[in-house]
Amino acid sequence: MKAYKYLLGAVAAGMMFTGCADLDTAPNGGVATDAQKQEALAQNPERAAASVAAITSLFSHRGDDHNDFGYPAIMLHMDSRGQDLVSRGIGYNWFAASLYLSDYNNTGVLSGFVWGVAYRQIYAANAVVKNISLETEDSKAQYYLAQGLALRAFDYFNLAQLFQYTYEGNTDAPCVPLILDTNADDVAANGAKRATVGEVYDQIMTDINNAVELLRKSKTVRPDKRYVDLATALGLRARINLVMQNWEDAAKDAQEAISLGTATPLPLAEVGKPGFKELTEQNWMWGIYIDETDPVVISGIINFPSHMGSLNYGYASVGAWRMINVDLYNRIGVNDARRAWWLDADGQSTGLNAQQQDYLTNQGALPYTQVKFAPYQDKLETSTNACDIPLMRIEEMYYILAEAQAMSGAVAVGAQTLKTFTKTYRDPGYDLSAASAGDVQDAVWLQRRIELWGEGLSYFDLLRLRKGIDRRKGGFEPQFVYVIPDTKEEERRAIQTTLDKNGGTEGTTMARLILRIPNAEVEANKQIDPEDDNLASPVLTPVQD
Repeated sequence: MKAYKYLLGAVAAGMMFTGCADLDTAPNGGVATDAQKQEALAQNPERAAASVAAITSLFSHRGDDHNDFGYPAIMLHMDSRGQDLVSRGIGYNWFAASLYLSDYNNTGVLSGFVWGVAYRQIYAANAVVKNISLETEDSKAQYYLAQGLALRAFDYFNLAQLFQYTYEGNTDAPCVPLILDTNADDVAANGAKRATVGEVYDQIMTDINNAVELLRKSKTVRPDKRYVDLATALGLRARINLVMQNWEDAAKDAQEAISLGTATPLPLAEVGKPGFKELTEQNWMWGIYIDETDPVVISGIINFPSHMGSLNYGYASVGAWRMINVDLYNRIGVNDARRAWWLDADGQSTGLNAQQQDYLTNQGALPYTQVKFAPYQDKLETSTNACDIPLMRIEEMYYILAEAQAMSGAVAVGAQTLKTFTKTYRDPGYDLSAASAGDVQDAVWLQRRIELWGEGLSYFDLLRLRKGIDRRKGGFEPQFVYVIPDTKEEERRAIQTTLDKNGGTEGTTMARLILRIPNAEVEANKQIDPEDDNLASPVLTPVQD
């Protein structure tokens, strides 16, 4: 894995920029501040347009390694860590470290990669936020500032979930450093400690609340779904409120996102066919735009479709197939149109045409291989992997609404929301008998596992719901069958103390679900000592399937 400029090094180098022309696309990312351009931006908020576009481009930033292509790579890493996306431990699988769960430690692949991707975008967002007043009355300036704030909230939200256990019960636990437009100079000189989970979420909520209010006032219309509109900002706040267990607020935000946005659920008649490839799809609220000329596309194989796609040229189609957990597949209703998003036990899918089916058969696609994600322009075997990447779809808002309604006390209402949505858009035979809020929450979680499979959200659900990981009966190779219960930090430390005294290890129950602070960050940051890091994880012990 390439070396990254982590938090202190990047801040010291002045990784703030104001326009696309300033974007350095070298592997370490970022550029030095141009003081004259910062002054121009302060005088003319229209100049912020280039800065905002640059932030969105960082979503698909290409690095040196073949699993280094920005946020979509994080999506694949995290899904590979969990229990619903199955793959094989072969040479073509560049995400095998996540499959093994050997990517956790502070010198491993994943922690440094997530850290680098998130903080690059945070620095870019800070550049926008720094130069536009929250009190501005200019509509375009309001829109640009909202973009910077929403994207900063998005990145800190992801960091908070992955570098510490979930919000509820952990608000005093150390999380990640807060680097804002207001303290970057001080951080460069003196470092930054790990803020608490509560402090990080306070900042996340401040940013997303301000973004929502700015977008309510602004009359500027986003040019495309790369950018955050009011419905998307509300959707992001609904996600945050869900994790914080602010149930009523989560339901309110999800309902408003549904009502105000233009996105509509994919209709039943169209579900099951390969898709999920274009920003313009009717059910997308937000996504990553990928152009044919982008470095990730020119690379041929260093991109999301290469590693995920079964119908295009890339790593997946030559053996690194991405498959659904077998037990999860078997829990999909027999009349649910989404069953066609994967090959069945015989290697067949009703959602494929004859040419697509023959291609997969001839390629030796394994049972339960995904065919949810279509190739670019629906061209079978294409090597132009320029598919856009979904970040938020309207279907998720219905799931948030149903769960939040039930968990706020309206159990029957939440159950009806889920039942109506599923029967209308996915499975006409769906029924739900829910006796408690927990029943509805579990029913929603099952639907989320099916609907949002492969979109980088499953691991976040495991963490917020405290489900742990259970790969039994999933179709994993024996060496990857892990059962990892969710255990609170203080419980883990007590277990570890006992094990250390007895000279023993417990590879399964002591495995870590959250990431460690990258070693390069610990070495560079004056306010983070090695003992401040999250606990290390022992080598995992597989269990009987």
